[in-house]
Amino acid sequence: MNTLSQNQLYRHNLSLLTDLYQLTMAYGYWKNGLQNRKAVFHLYYRKNPFKGDFAIACGLENVIAYLQQFKFKKEEINYLKTLKGSDGKVLFEKDFLTYLAQLTFDCDIDAIPEGTIIFPNQPLIRVKGSLIQAQLIETALLNMINFPTLIATKAARIVAAAKGDTVLEFGLRRAQGIDGGISASRAAYIGGCHATSNVLAGKLFDIPIKGTHAHSWVMGFRSEKEAFEKYAHAMPNNCTLLVDTYNTIEGVKKAIEVGKNLRKKGYDLGGIRLDSGDLAALSIASRKLLNKAGFKKTKIVASNDLDEYEINRLKKQKAKIDVWGVGTRLATAYDQAALGGVYKLAAFKDKKKEWQYTVKLSEQTIKISNPGILQVRRFYHHSIPIGDIIYDGNNPIDKKRITMFVLNEKKKFFSMKESEDLLVPILRKGKLVYQLPNLHEIRQKTLEQIKLFKKVELANYPTGLEFQLAKLKSKLIKKLRPNH
Repeated sequence: MNTLSQNQLYRHNLSLLTDLYQLTMAYGYWKNGLQNRKAVFHLYYRKNPFKGDFAIACGLENVIAYLQQFKFKKEEINYLKTLKGSDGKVLFEKDFLTYLAQLTFDCDIDAIPEGTIIFPNQPLIRVKGSLIQAQLIETALLNMINFPTLIATKAARIVAAAKGDTVLEFGLRRAQGIDGGISASRAAYIGGCHATSNVLAGKLFDIPIKGTHAHSWVMGFRSEKEAFEKYAHAMPNNCTLLVDTYNTIEGVKKAIEVGKNLRKKGYDLGGIRLDSGDLAALSIASRKLLNKAGFKKTKIVASNDLDEYEINRLKKQKAKIDVWGVGTRLATAYDQAALGGVYKLAAFKDKKKEWQYTVKLSEQTIKISNPGILQVRRFYHHSIPIGDIIYDGNNPIDKKRITMFVLNEKKKFFSMKESEDLLVPILRKGKLVYQLPNLHEIRQKTLEQIKLFKKVELANYPTGLEFQLAKLKSKLIKKLRPNH
């Protein structure tokens, strides 16, 4: 699907999808004549989500759509004219708003493609261009990367727990609003889910859609048996029956009776769904009943507050579940509210047109940013990943080998022979230079990445700064903290 999918949901212009302080800083840059200063920002996260060992990059397609449409049009300018300062006077002067109206986005964007396994502090997006433009897009980029990356990662964890079983995303009704539901469905598919119940997401992104029926269907008839018969009559080629409205085992028996009648008409009972109770015990009992009646191919679908932890638990109990319908705990990233991605200035050009590197300091070491015009290099040995190094792409590196700085350890050396840069060109001077993959290709990339990293001990996978960059960072910190 192309980037128009986002614009089908929203107005073509999302330039006001930002925090006010981005505009006040932009005004400050303009007022001080700094608007055209060249700068580099990086978008990254600091900790792996869900206390895990990796994340899945997601959300880039929406970023591209947003940047290609980025423009302050008459409607946006008219709104900005109405904003007032604390003294009741206009917040932005007329000439600044005229400047915004004439602004054309022309930054260079490099990014790690969607579906790639990533790690903390690695720049997912690098923005290089005028300071004012790079600043103005911060909030929107974080919004469009944080949540999808979180959901794609959660989906990958759930799919891994299912161990080859089909996983369906059922989270729309519990998602955080319309966009939360749409974004979650797309990201969950990228993370490895096989289908969604979200019909609009199916239309927008060409995701396979699946669904059964609700308890209200059963409750709307005089008996459970009648409800099953009517549903089978209406949907003989898509018949999965929800069997736990009154008594699960009795519901399975009635579903089998309906399945026998379906076979007489040339159809089959596609599946039964369990949505409550002891899913392990009920699935085992249901499987026995189905097999005994000759319905060995009928799938057992389970739902009811599932996630990777619950699926793992049920697997250990030898549950006979073929399809996992995962809703709330996937679409809302139940056990982690946000990814915590950040966007930091790492370099700017001074009056002499020379690059000056910057770091953001903190009493918390994890919050100290990395300086430079950063790139991520992934190294392999016989096609198996063996480590990632963040290095300064503005300075030449040894073409034969590169050194990683590792705290309290000896240096790690990596051969450049089998390696690749993860950040790839996306926009140049605001123009798209990247061949957008379709959603199925992105999902396939995720699956290939997961398969590749299964051969790696992720908990001990080495990631870090290139040695000279680490020394430069330390030097900058000492310069800014002379008394420490």
